[in-house]
Amino acid sequence: MVLKVFFPLCCSSAESGILIGRWISEQNSAVILAVVHFPFIPVQVKQYLSEVQRVTKVSVSVLGSWSNSKQEKEGSLSEFLEDLGTIFSHEPWIQISKEGDSKFWSCSTLQKHSNNSKEEEIIFVYYDQRKVMLSYLHPPLDTASSTDHRTDDASKLSAIFDTVAKSKILFMTDRYDDGPIKLTHWQSDGIEASIIVELMKQASVPVCMLLTFLLSLISGVCRSRVLKFWPLSFLWSKLSTCEQLGHRLQHLQVIGSNKKAQNQPQLMRKANIFVSLLIDVALGILLMSWLYRKNRIGHLADTLIPVADHVAEELQDLLQWLMGAPAGLKMNRALDQVLGRFFLYHIHLWISYIHLMSPFIEMILWYVGLSACLGLTVALCILSDIIALLTFHIYCFYVYGARLYCLKIYGLSSLWRLFRGKKWNVLRQRVDSCSYDLDQLFIGTLLFTILLFLLPTTALYYLVFTLLRLLVVIVQGLIHLLVDAIDSLPLYSIILRLCRSYRLAAGVKFRVLEQQDGRPLRLLMQINPLSYGSVVQTYRLPTYSCYPKDSWTSLCKKLFLGELIYPWKHKGEKQD
Repeated sequence: MVLKVFFPLCCSSAESGILIGRWISEQNSAVILAVVHFPFIPVQVKQYLSEVQRVTKVSVSVLGSWSNSKQEKEGSLSEFLEDLGTIFSHEPWIQISKEGDSKFWSCSTLQKHSNNSKEEEIIFVYYDQRKVMLSYLHPPLDTASSTDHRTDDASKLSAIFDTVAKSKILFMTDRYDDGPIKLTHWQSDGIEASIIVELMKQASVPVCMLLTFLLSLISGVCRSRVLKFWPLSFLWSKLSTCEQLGHRLQHLQVIGSNKKAQNQPQLMRKANIFVSLLIDVALGILLMSWLYRKNRIGHLADTLIPVADHVAEELQDLLQWLMGAPAGLKMNRALDQVLGRFFLYHIHLWISYIHLMSPFIEMILWYVGLSACLGLTVALCILSDIIALLTFHIYCFYVYGARLYCLKIYGLSSLWRLFRGKKWNVLRQRVDSCSYDLDQLFIGTLLFTILLFLLPTTALYYLVFTLLRLLVVIVQGLIHLLVDAIDSLPLYSIILRLCRSYRLAAGVKFRVLEQQDGRPLRLLMQINPLSYGSVVQTYRLPTYSCYPKDSWTSLCKKLFLGELIYPWKHKGEKQD
């Protein structure tokens, strides 16, 4: 059977001593964590290991001895190291020795209670202890299609990564400590720390407490009865700005929570939300500084009224064209004139409303620009709501045309069933046979003829205003796609993958260092980072769907039947 010894690179030049680590019997593997140097008292080593085992819940023990012949001064050291196996009594007792400055290592195992005289094949696997401890091994994303062999390999690697990660307390002692035990590990020359990080940790406590208090006040106001009355509740549920503010409020509650992250995914989620908020606010402040520089708000207000007038004039020209003979089509003149004048009256009302609001446009835009300090996503949501308000007349035209067209389509379908001696059974939700008398058939034929000949005129108005409505919906959809991308993109994970790719491990690869007959095979374990697509897929933040999820077939069916599509921005379900 093959014995696998995972040896940290930082211990390659350590002085002679004993090897501390974990024995994984299911894999016949030994994970070396540190080297204890001479002099030491075995009782103190056992007490220290029992304390480590109690804290970390990892079965840490003495696995064998380590001999660095460059450091040896007495020939009896190797015999002394062998005798240590009787004190700590681990099966098998692993003896590793380094031959001076040579790259060759020798390794042997002692099994006093085994009758198997066959020598075990040994594989040395070197690993970077710091990278393995700081990394998080992700399970395969395609677990449904992955083979059992791949899943088994992932579980074996996970045991090794967990052993190193959970033994963090073992790496908190360095050679400058006054304790009775001297260890060599990746932090033996000094504990890795950053003054800036420590100061930020100390400062984050009062900041989080203040943030939690403010968020509790805001949440109390949001849950109050004032917002449940009709006008405010309607606006809160329909405006995308209110929804985005509520979404960001939930993010702030996650960041300001006093609960410590229990695992790596929760920690990454908090970090991703914090970085997303930080970048969102930074982009919003940049946008606000750009808007208030060189009086761009005034120029935008001066441009808005002429643009609205131009759109209204184009709609008037379009309606005049529809009231004539559009594309040479002969329309029902009476219905055409009624619909055209009806829509022209709405345009006149809209123009009057715009000019009535024109003195206040610049002031409104000035205050709206201040909201960019809450984040770029809030500014984009306000832009989407402004587009919805400025195109409200187009929305009204679309609703009028769709309702009229839908009424005629359903009327024609009902009368068509009348010709065939059928009717729609509301209770059973099916079409049943039915007998009609002569008067019912005459009236049905008359109504069917009227609706059929009026349908082209209604369908043309419905088609034109549906295309205009779809244009507005596409513009708003692009804005909300950008908002969702900023909200859901795991920026911290992407930056971590770019700067410290080993922190997000998808697996490992092995590189052969030495392969020689009669000597252990030596491999170097290197971490395979997650791909960028997998990082986004794994750590993507939950967002709120802007619109209902209709398939293309359902959308085309709604357009054909005249059912409303995306009438208003409304709250969707939370999407992961």
